Amino acid sequence: MIEDFFKYQAQTSPHPLAMEISHAEGNYIYDTNGKAYLDFVAGVSANTLGHQPKRVNNAIKAQLDKYSHVMVYGEYAQKPSVEFCKLLASLLPESLSKTYLVNSGTEAIEGALKLARRVTGRSQLISCHNAYHGNTMGSMSVMGFEERKQVFRPLIPDVDFITFNNEADLEKITTKTAGIILETIQGGAGFIQPENDFLLKVRKRCDEVGALLILDEIQPGFGRTGKLFGFQNYNMIPDVVVMGKGMASGMPVGAFSASAKMMDLLSHDPKLGHITTFGGHPVIAAAALATLQEITETNLIEQTLEKEKLFRELLQHPLISEIRGKGLMLAVMTESPEITNQVILECHKRGVILFWLLFEGKAIRITPPLTISKDEIKKGCGIILDVLDSIKN
Repeated sequence: MIEDFFKYQAQTSPHPLAMEISHAEGNYIYDTNGKAYLDFVAGVSANTLGHQPKRVNNAIKAQLDKYSHVMVYGEYAQKPSVEFCKLLASLLPESLSKTYLVNSGTEAIEGALKLARRVTGRSQLISCHNAYHGNTMGSMSVMGFEERKQVFRPLIPDVDFITFNNEADLEKITTKTAGIILETIQGGAGFIQPENDFLLKVRKRCDEVGALLILDEIQPGFGRTGKLFGFQNYNMIPDVVVMGKGMASGMPVGAFSASAKMMDLLSHDPKLGHITTFGGHPVIAAAALATLQEITETNLIEQTLEKEKLFRELLQHPLISEIRGKGLMLAVMTESPEITNQVILECHKRGVILFWLLFEGKAIRITPPLTISKDEIKKGCGIILDVLDSIKN
């Protein structure tokens, strides 16, 4: 299988981990040799409820027995997608009452950027240095990392950048700005949280000049930070919230929510202002609905903060400089990218899955399923500490 993997499947890096997968269950992934790997990454924050969650699998199977794809998005009323959007609206602030379902986070970003221009009639978009919002052309245009963009230029025009947490930069948001897009917690940059009411100050500036505030919740969303969405930790409300990753327990999905007044603009002048064939797919929507029900009807979201505390208590070592992030969105910072590489690769050999961040070479990603147990946290952290000891010595 490895030979065919490299021969027939396009790769994203020169040296993928190339583990041959047999099956996955709970918080473990198993290779074709029967070895179990404790999953501290959750498919890069996607497997909210671990692997093969019963409630989600049962919802998928039940929907498959009724119907799958029947029509392009927005034409037919389909129960799973309608119920998901209705439940989501009940859990979001009133001003975020209408949701557009798509296939991925980056597609949701595209829709949100288009919405900002449609609502305001302006063209300028503002993002942050070291921001990551996806890899399609519009999303790449608001990526704040030139090395990843330069060979694909020209990208969409009239995009400018500020520095996350730099209040002086907020003056760059003007009456020419359609929207500013921010990650609630900067992901690829190293799980950097907003400081000194930064998001609240961005909200105030947008209100002053009539610009839209778009928050990218693709990683923090769906319970990972101790709230359903990360922005709920910071006493403010965006105009548009974008979601994906953990939304459907590992199934491919994305969405963006805003007010009905704004979202309705996508249906006329021109009509079909945003369109997708498979967005709101009933099988995927059933998975999303079951995921949302499970995390809001249990105490999994509240437990993320207790589990964060345990990670922070356990992961103390001379080679760890700090732990960034919130809840179960953590970046363990080592002294160098070389140490980080050694830890990730050696832990993989010892049966713990860790991963890298896009732009911060010193960071070790720890984003396990919300279902991770305290015993599993202790087990995985013990292995990480053993590996760090072996490097130190």
